[in-house]
Amino acid sequence: MASSPPLGWNSWDCFGGSVTEAEVLENASFMAQRLLPHGWDTVVVDIQWYEPTPGDHDYAAVSEAVLDGFGRPQPAVGRFPSAAEGRGFAPLADAVHALGLRFGVHLMRGIPRPAVEADLPIADSPYTAAQIADPGNRCPWNPDNDGVDATHPGAAHWYDALIGQLAGWGVDFIKLDDVLYPPVQRAEIALIAAAIDRSGRDIALSLSPGRELSLEQLDFLRGVAAMWRVSDDLWDTWPGLLEQFQRAARWARTSRPPATPTSTCCRSAGSGSARTSEPSATPG
Repeated sequence: MASSPPLGWNSWDCFGGSVTEAEVLENASFMAQRLLPHGWDTVVVDIQWYEPTPGDHDYAAVSEAVLDGFGRPQPAVGRFPSAAEGRGFAPLADAVHALGLRFGVHLMRGIPRPAVEADLPIADSPYTAAQIADPGNRCPWNPDNDGVDATHPGAAHWYDALIGQLAGWGVDFIKLDDVLYPPVQRAEIALIAAAIDRSGRDIALSLSPGRELSLEQLDFLRGVAAMWRVSDDLWDTWPGLLEQFQRAARWARTSRPPATPTSTCCRSAGSGSARTSEPSATPG
């Protein structure tokens, strides 16, 4: 539960989905040397770290995600060589932590389509990927995942297994994508927040993106996440920048100083004791 929004670097704006381990470490080293003294401490690997040949700023029509036997995405070894032999992001997270920084990853809501097509088992569960999938609730702009039927008992098993793996790798921050476009994916957000709580690791949950995000969602958001975006993607145009002032004005009155939260539904990283409603400082 962060007392202020994390400050950090996100790989998307420069590399899209194509970032490599070497590029992450180069940027992490620069941050540790130049920006950590000023509070910039979070390094986030953005979307499609599990794709062997991703696009720079677009997506292949069909996902070829690297998965384990339980359908969970794994870092593509050609881009993240330290992930070989099933080590996942643990070595990269260790290297980032050794610099005094926090390590984060992007995560699409849902379950990988290849796992659904192969009907892979869910770890520590009697259910399979196809049983919990909701193909009718797919992301409209990314081909990687099916939605998850949050009413199915296997849905919680899936997110426990997925988040548990990230926690085991040493992940400190999750950028959860495709959850705030209308409609807000409340059921899946709540399952992921609960899985973070059960993981036993302090992980900051950031919700993205925020096109047309209504203030009516405020109480729910405060109960499940450390931070959330109040805008869609921001590009370097004057109209886009102007819109940020308008959105900031709408959300400014919701800001509040740290206070003991009334809900303990999820854990997140930070030194304070309250969730915040400010927009993310990590771009993308």
